Amino acid sequence: MPPQNDTAVDADDAELEALGYVPSFKREFSNLATISFAFSIMGLCSSVATTFNTPLLTGGPASVTWCWILGATMCFTLGTSIAEIVSAFPTAGGLYTASAKLVPAKQRPIVGWVVGWLNILGQVAGISSTEFGLSNMIWAAVVVGRDGNYEVTNGKIVGLFAGLLVFHGLLNCLATRYLARFTTSFVFVNIGATILIIIVLLATTPRSEMHSGAYVFGSEGTINGTGGWPTGLAFLFGLLSVQWTMTDYDATAHISEEVKRAAYAAPAAIFIAVIGTGLLGWLLNIVLVLCSGPFENLPGASGSAFLEIMALRMGKAGALVLWVLVCFTAFFVVQTALQACSRTVYAFSRDHGLPDRGFFGKIHRLTGTPINAIVGTTVFSILPGFLQFASPAAANAIFSLTAMALDISYIIPIFLRRVYGNHPEVTFKPGPFYLGDGLLGWAVNINCICWVLFVSVIFALPTVLPITPQNMNYASVITGSVVILALIWYVIDGRRHYKGPVSNLHEKQFHDVDQDTSSEDVKDIKERVQVTP
Repeated sequence: MPPQNDTAVDADDAELEALGYVPSFKREFSNLATISFAFSIMGLCSSVATTFNTPLLTGGPASVTWCWILGATMCFTLGTSIAEIVSAFPTAGGLYTASAKLVPAKQRPIVGWVVGWLNILGQVAGISSTEFGLSNMIWAAVVVGRDGNYEVTNGKIVGLFAGLLVFHGLLNCLATRYLARFTTSFVFVNIGATILIIIVLLATTPRSEMHSGAYVFGSEGTINGTGGWPTGLAFLFGLLSVQWTMTDYDATAHISEEVKRAAYAAPAAIFIAVIGTGLLGWLLNIVLVLCSGPFENLPGASGSAFLEIMALRMGKAGALVLWVLVCFTAFFVVQTALQACSRTVYAFSRDHGLPDRGFFGKIHRLTGTPINAIVGTTVFSILPGFLQFASPAAANAIFSLTAMALDISYIIPIFLRRVYGNHPEVTFKPGPFYLGDGLLGWAVNINCICWVLFVSVIFALPTVLPITPQNMNYASVITGSVVILALIWYVIDGRRHYKGPVSNLHEKQFHDVDQDTSSEDVKDIKERVQVTP
């Protein structure tokens, strides 16, 4: 009788072949490692630390608390809708592959092309913004450690940012089994650091110095810091923190070819991570506001309101010790995000969606990982960091860009599944995680689509008035430019070689032939075989 794990892997590989792909990765990710991966891609405490200034300084403390729970609730409907599609299409291409398979044959190339480029843009921006945030977090710790007597220049920020990305690229070149073992511990650091910060903040803040409920949840905590936008809009700018934190849901899908029982484990991990991050994140934000001290003292010399609150309550030494855990969490986010993005680049290259002649769509023999795609993703992710030299506001646009591009790429397949659900050329075979075609499934899907369109408009707006070249929000400009250029490129050249996600099962046939045929005969066979998409 074969071992249970081997049976599960065989079933996963059979399902992948049914979707049209040869298994190329080793399935080394267990259920725990997959859940850890899903939690780590959100990086709760580090993501809140990176974006905490935006809701606090634009809409006030009440914006921090209410926007989080509002956004988390809506993100739950989006995450659930994505988990449903991931369960049906557990491939490295993720929602990019699913989108093309959910439309009639004639529309597959253009849909796959747009979703692929949007998804890669969002993932690259996510890697870049998280690493950029980590660089700023490390320098903020130096400023606090030097009691504010330290100057952080753009060169220092970008230099550390680039160095960290190169290190992450090297780590991701390891074999899948090492990545799986490494990832398993991430969830404990992520959740443990968050809970520890909550406990220590509450323990070190005198009851008399805690803010009132009206400040945390009510009108006393509504402070318009935008310089001219209506207070209601200023309040909604606080959604950036939760939307940026709770995104990249489909990252787990991109490693699904490396996950055991992927149709079950990948969507379950997304579902669990969204609920856990949403609830624990709300508690963290409430405690931060409750213990935040005088509003006028924030964000402080370090530029990080999160760190300044910790230093106020725990003392410099205590704050810096816990800050190390926060930085480690951000480090883990980049590690998992880069792994997921490299798999998307690999899948898109494999389908001839990149002008690389399949260079990024290769698996290295020794490691069993797409090293070419990893290197390419690392280089691509470094480029947005140079926006810091142009303007800090331009660099901060990559945070809005991440949520905007990724979330739009997510709702496209959700929308298409409903529109073409009964089309004769579209076959949607539900996976184990399925919302159904009843009222619940429709309500969840429609809600998340409307929500993404709503927040995308907010994220396209500059958060401060009057608008200048220095504070302009370039997220919509970058996103729109990439989509327009991608469409122009598709019309001019892309449509000639890109036909949508393409089956590579012929590679398995060639491999089987290789076992019993001479190299000359194999070459002759490959020249005569015409592979159709």
